[in-house]
Amino acid sequence: MTHILLRHREIPDINQLSVYIKNGGLAAFKNAVTKMKPNEVTDVVKNSGLRGRGGAGFPTGMKWSFIDNKNWPHYIVANADESEPGTFKDREIMEGNPFQFLEGLMIGSYAVGANAAYIYLRGEFWEIAEALDAKIAELEEDGYLGDTLFGTDYSLRIYTHLGAGAYICGEETALLESLEGKRGQPRVRPPFPPAVGLYNKPTIINNVETFTNVPMIMTNGAEWYKSMGTADAPGVKIFSLSGRVRKPGNYELPLGTTFRELIYTHGGGVQESRKVRAIMPAGASSSLILVDDDNILDTQMDYLEVRKLKSELGSASVIIVDDTVSMDWLINKTVHFFQHESCGKCTPCREGTYWMSHLTERIHSGQAGKADVDLLLNVAKQMQGKCLCALGEFSTMAVVSSIERFREDFDNVVKA
Repeated sequence: MTHILLRHREIPDINQLSVYIKNGGLAAFKNAVTKMKPNEVTDVVKNSGLRGRGGAGFPTGMKWSFIDNKNWPHYIVANADESEPGTFKDREIMEGNPFQFLEGLMIGSYAVGANAAYIYLRGEFWEIAEALDAKIAELEEDGYLGDTLFGTDYSLRIYTHLGAGAYICGEETALLESLEGKRGQPRVRPPFPPAVGLYNKPTIINNVETFTNVPMIMTNGAEWYKSMGTADAPGVKIFSLSGRVRKPGNYELPLGTTFRELIYTHGGGVQESRKVRAIMPAGASSSLILVDDDNILDTQMDYLEVRKLKSELGSASVIIVDDTVSMDWLINKTVHFFQHESCGKCTPCREGTYWMSHLTERIHSGQAGKADVDLLLNVAKQMQGKCLCALGEFSTMAVVSSIERFREDFDNVVKA
């Protein structure tokens, strides 16, 4: 298929401004600013059915329409704090096709009336931040950013901001706190960012992949975008495939593509020709899908269908697990990650991840009994629905699903 997001795989040097413009780049932004009203831009995105690609899958155009037009100034923020284990798509976009991402951010800025846009990058992306700063400077020199753009009264500037490598800052309100120079901890919601966001002003936050879709939607129209994917989830998605597959990597495919096609057609199948035992469709944050029936692999990868398997598609960081992996080892790794990354602001997450990490370590090392497995399950379930943000909830997903669906793995390593 022709790539819509990973266009650098087909168009050499599209990360150069002249090449991007030669291939139709920035025409959508200029057209929006000079010929469209902001609400008209929002309507096109809304009609396309584009959902946020950061994990929650919330309709993008609807989010933009929530901006509070009674309170100014407005801000827009690109969440480039890609820290989910198993997710590596936004990095490829920013390195290979940066101008399309920036143009999407620029169009979004115009749609919500923002004159300042921020790109919040994880701390380890300092080289990408430097490259984006250079691209932004080029856009300013060529008159695509700055004051009175294209002879209109619209002005826009873009700034990059590096975090400090904290996973919690991928949560949008913790991101805003960090961007303001505070400790990166989540805010209590409501109010939500479209009403009270950066510097207590209305703010729209979307992730890199979401913005990168926007220029192509504005160029080709909402109906074109809806011709791909499913009715509930139109368009394409970048699936970050990893785990026990022969060809891990990013694969841009229409939403609704089956797990089987992703794993076997694009990923080359499972290593050593083993069978898929479980799938983590949203990285470390996933509930594990039990593949006890080969037909499960024919499930379409979209938000509704994956939910029917008692999991979530999330950011589509698909991790494949075969029978060489014991679930006690797997959750020991995931729980230690979440315990390390918990910001400690709320008690259920701070204490819950601490105790889960101790229990999973005991279980995996063979020092626990069956009662400890039950205790671990109880601790995880007691956390659910009680944490300030999604991190605490995410930390329990693999724990609960693995114990309930793969109990034999735990019984094999604990004392009788």
